[in-house]
Amino acid sequence: MRRRVLDPRVAVLRRFAAAGLALLIGSGGAFAQSGSPTPQDQGKAPTSAADANKDNQRKADEFVEAAQAINGPAGNPECVWLGRRVVRLMWRDDLDTAFRHLDLYDRFGCPGGHVQATFRCLTRFGGQIDPKVAETLDSRIHVCWINPGAQPQAAAAANPPPATAGSAAPAPAASPSPAPSAAPSPQAK
Repeated sequence: MRRRVLDPRVAVLRRFAAAGLALLIGSGGAFAQSGSPTPQDQGKAPTSAADANKDNQRKADEFVEAAQAINGPAGNPECVWLGRRVVRLMWRDDLDTAFRHLDLYDRFGCPGGHVQATFRCLTRFGGQIDPKVAETLDSRIHVCWINPGAQPQAAAAANPPPATAGSAAPAPAASPSPAPSAAPSPQAK
């Protein structure tokens, strides 16, 4: 019987390959174990499902409100969703992603001028937006999407009742209230 002699380099490579295979098998088990949910996470699932339902209902109401308030394609749900997303990304300085979404927005036949007017409106509210609270930004974007001509003092009056489209009408009526406050100044003379 003749014994086969291996090249020393091949023997070293086989040892490294065996060690690497053992490492991969061991780490695969560790990754599989780390993905299992803990009992604490399982308790949070029903709460998040209820929150998700409320959030979905709020979004649906916002789309309906936008469709009722805006005539034309800017009120279409796809234009509202993509357009508000573009404005949010622009506000957060994620311009590359915003431009990719803007391409989709244009592809759906949505008016680009509405995004520009909404962003211009949002810049007027810059001091009132809390960067730590996402809902502040989202509510301001929605107010500006519905009414790109909104002013900061009018938004303060319109912000508490944004649930119905009928409550948006008193907001412009509230903006002339600063004008009557100018009337007492002539009396002070």
